[in-house]
Order: sequence, then structure tokens, then C-alpha cells
Amino acid sequence: MTAANVYQQRPTTGAKAESSLHHADLASLVGKGRKNAGVTVREKKLLGHLTIRGDGHDAAFAAGVHKALGIELPGALTVIVKGDTSLQWLGPDEWLLIVPSGEEFAAEQNLRAALGDLHIQIVNVSGGQQILELSGPNVRDVLMKSTSYDVHPNNFPVGKAVGTVFAKSQLVIRHTAEDTWELLIRRSFSDYWWLWLQDASAEFGLSVQA
Repeated sequence: MTAANVYQQRPTTGAKAESSLHHADLASLVGKGRKNAGVTVREKKLLGHLTIRGDGHDAAFAAGVHKALGIELPGALTVIVKGDTSLQWLGPDEWLLIVPSGEEFAAEQNLRAALGDLHIQIVNVSGGQQILELSGPNVRDVLMKSTSYDVHPNNFPVGKAVGTVFAKSQLVIRHTAEDTWELLIRRSFSDYWWLWLQDASAEFGLSVQA
């Protein structure tokens, strides 16, 4: 176990947490979109986000991550989803772990215990980013409007994740299921992308899911 100072960052005093799109009141829009909409958006809010850095070529590092999470270390440009937890490759020595709300502290403790004295870094970045999930038959059409990255099935299969330019800014696109994609976005750009998605999805119909 490292000597790093690990502490619970999520308030336990009853303070009310709000997502970056709280003011948009997405819950009030549920059921008000076009019936059989081609695109459905869901805000996956207040999840635990941890960046993990280490030597991906070190068998001990890979084994430690697997021991702590029950997930194999993903290779380049891939994301592995296991229930409500996912692990994504960000770079040659960096991965992103996303866990259900409130589980990030325990996940970090488990990782540090399993990785022992290895040269690693684990940072809680939950407050800086969140996920918008897009599903439906026309999501790929919206993506083609929004990014120059090739999202054709031959180039962007399920399980792939890439950082790219999207709507004149940057985010990560994750293809998690056949008709389901996730946008990993910075909180400070949430308004911009929410407005963009409304416009880009207008011709197909956009609905909001709780």
C-alpha cells in the first residue's frame, strides 16, 4: 500500500449534489419528445471518475488492476464495460475508471491495496467531467454531423473509445452497445453540448430518458 493521502472527497454531510445540467431540468422533459424518436439522451450524472496511471507492460500492474476491479486492462482505443463500471484506455500509461456514484473512494482504496508499492498514480476527477449517453437508431447520423472522426461500423465497433474533436470542441466518444454511445464531456462545456445535441438531433426527434 502506498503512503498517498487518500480521503473521501464526496460530502457526507447531507449536502445536495447537482450535475452540470441540473439547471436544464432534464427530468421535466422525460416523455415530452417526439414519439419513436431517433435519438434518446440520458445524463449519467454524478458518477465516480478516476484516472489510473502505471506501466501497462508490467504484469504486476495489470494483475493488480484485475484483482481490484475484476476487469482486464484494456488495450489501445478500447473500453470495457462491466455492469455499471467501465475501464477505458486513455494513453499508453493511463486509463479511466468509472464507477457508480459514491463508490470511487472504495475503488481507489482497493486499487492502491492491490497495486502495493508499484509506481502508480490515481486521481479522482469526478468533479470535472460527466457522461451523456445517446441511444437510438439515428445516433450515428448525429455523430456524423458532429465529428470528423470516422464512425462507420467497420472503423468504430462496439468497445471502441476515442478522444476527438466534436462540435468544435473536444471530448471522448465511447461505443458501448450496438445503438448506444457515450460522450465523456467536461462539465464546463455541458451547456454547449446539450444545445448542440438538441439542434443536431432535431430532424430525427430527440427524447430525454431519466
